[in-house]
Amino acid sequence: MAKIRAMQMVAVAVLAGTAGLAGAVAMLGAPGRPAVAQAATPVRAPAPIARPVALAAKPAPTRAPAAKPAPTRAPAPDAGYVVKRILAVKSPFVHGDYYWDEAGVPAGPIVVTVDLEAQTLSVFRGGYEIGTAVVVYGADEKPTPLGVFAISQKDAKHVSNLYDAPMPYMLRLTNDGISIHGSAVGSNLATHGCVGVPKPFAKLLFGAVKLGDRVIVSRGERLSLGEQVKAAS
Repeated sequence: MAKIRAMQMVAVAVLAGTAGLAGAVAMLGAPGRPAVAQAATPVRAPAPIARPVALAAKPAPTRAPAAKPAPTRAPAPDAGYVVKRILAVKSPFVHGDYYWDEAGVPAGPIVVTVDLEAQTLSVFRGGYEIGTAVVVYGADEKPTPLGVFAISQKDAKHVSNLYDAPMPYMLRLTNDGISIHGSAVGSNLATHGCVGVPKPFAKLLFGAVKLGDRVIVSRGERLSLGEQVKAAS
């Protein structure tokens, strides 16, 4: 680029000198004026054309480093299924008793707990106890199994095909017929492994749960306010 620029400047200088010579010749030959011999003006060699100073290369614009994204905070660990409310049942429970109160309780996952030692079933919605009842359960020769079960079938008018006995509002827990259902409840009664609850309570429970909801059956495990129910998480 510097070389091309120098050649252009040389060309401009030559053209300017040629124009000066042509003007002088025209004046000498103009009509009406005597030709006067003039001493030739010494022609000075054109001064050497200075090469243009090469401009210092502009430094490439430096890009600001990309802003690092703010570190994302890890989500808080799941606190699990925590007991947030226990129903205040004022009088001691006896067989046949139940209590239900879901007023003001928000929507949430349902978990049912059964304590065979306390002979009590509790229903929790989002950690809030909404119902509880005294139960009957399996006799020694046909005990109610312990563990965590998922409700796999609902049948409001079920009849046992093994014992030809009505099992209203049946919630199946196992493939061999263990379930929660409406039943007569008394201190001298037992089941063939099922969990029996008062029929009006069984209807409320049937309407509250859905397939897949968990039922935790234990012996002597008490739940207290603020406790995390790990088996329900």
